[in-house]
Amino acid sequence: MEKVKKLLPGCALALVIAAAAKLLEMWENAANLHFIGASVIALFIGMIVNRFCKPSPVTAPGIKFTSKKILKFAIILLGASLNISTVLKVGRFSLTVMVFTLATCFGLGYVIGRALGLNWKTSSLINAGTGICGGSAIAAIAPVIEASDLDVAYGMSATFLFDMIMIIVFPLLGRWMGLSDAAFGLWAGTAVNDTSSVVATGYAFSEAAGDFATMVKLTRTLTIIPTVLVFAAISMRLKKKEAAASGDVSVNVNMKSVFPWFILGFLAMSALCSLGLIPAAAASALKSVSKFLMVAALAAIGLNTSFKELCKSGARPMLHGFIISLLVVLVAIAVEFCLGIAPGGAIG
Repeated sequence: MEKVKKLLPGCALALVIAAAAKLLEMWENAANLHFIGASVIALFIGMIVNRFCKPSPVTAPGIKFTSKKILKFAIILLGASLNISTVLKVGRFSLTVMVFTLATCFGLGYVIGRALGLNWKTSSLINAGTGICGGSAIAAIAPVIEASDLDVAYGMSATFLFDMIMIIVFPLLGRWMGLSDAAFGLWAGTAVNDTSSVVATGYAFSEAAGDFATMVKLTRTLTIIPTVLVFAAISMRLKKKEAAASGDVSVNVNMKSVFPWFILGFLAMSALCSLGLIPAAAASALKSVSKFLMVAALAAIGLNTSFKELCKSGARPMLHGFIISLLVVLVAIAVEFCLGIAPGGAIG
């Protein structure tokens, strides 16, 4: 009970910021803006609070608990809204495009990150956020590679800035190229990062494009599973190298020690959803809870992130995010043209 009391102040602060961020997001939606998701709003509010009031011994334990443990629990609940059969519904064309965009993010993204001299964890989070699904992917991978709150803030900020540009530019480009609703929906669903940005971009073009973009986006989210497992293996390998280099034979590094156990909960929830064992109303409620807890976790990450520290790296993370995002946009539309989907083709 004493331990719970220690966690309450920091958790409560993160939850209050999350509630404020959700209210601002609701106001945006009511005004038909959809510019900034609650996760990004909460992250920035947390960073503003940190600027004037650093975490104290009273709030620090709860803030850390929210940014680490609550974050993992939110990822588990996210699985309840992800039906694996969705992959089959969106068809082989969207999966083909995603293979190329993911290869671009994690292949060229790694090279670009090294060329810019970025921390591999920062680079990996930016690549994952761009290739998979913005904040959700960053949140899922961060604990696996033991990324710092600063790394997460870099990843979120880099993907967010490009999304803001795409919400305005994408519909204009889509109409200029004469894309069909299906072609544009596939393009937006595979090239725009965060879910809220995909929705805003898709529906700005047409209702049909918005529906299809959202479905493609859900399919992208499912790639969190193999990606997290791959990064767990990479983390294990790096830890073994560090142990060997230091000559510390007492360090026992194996897959069990680095395996992201929370991903099993994510898989279990997704399997239950796919089998129809989670009622639609319950799945919707769990998704809402998951989103809110993820917003709270990002608020906690913001509370631990200093603007001063964030600025030390300069424009390199933002440049990395811009370059890799631009490459994904170009690769996605190029693959669509090669497959005959764009400009006016149908998907089936």
